[in-house]
Amino acid sequence: MQEASIRGLWFILLLILGYYAFKWLARVLLPILMQKVVRNFEQKAREQQGYKNPEEKVREGETIVDKKPEQRRESNNSVGEYVDFEEVED
Repeated sequence: MQEASIRGLWFILLLILGYYAFKWLARVLLPILMQKVVRNFEQKAREQQGYKNPEEKVREGETIVDKKPEQRRESNNSVGEYVDFEEVED
């Protein structure tokens, strides 16, 4: 009878210690793990969008000029001929 109660007591004690150890490890390691997951997610999102850091490409002393592409407007001559009209009263 005493042997069974001692085993049960050790089991309960180990469960309680395991619970508190898990809580402590979660408090310490979970923020680090979440930071790593968020960084990986940001990196994958940037790769999918084709984002490249402009600072990586530019060496010191280089000059970069970004130009806005010219917008060519084609006239819409295929619409038809313009006809002047007069308003007629009845």
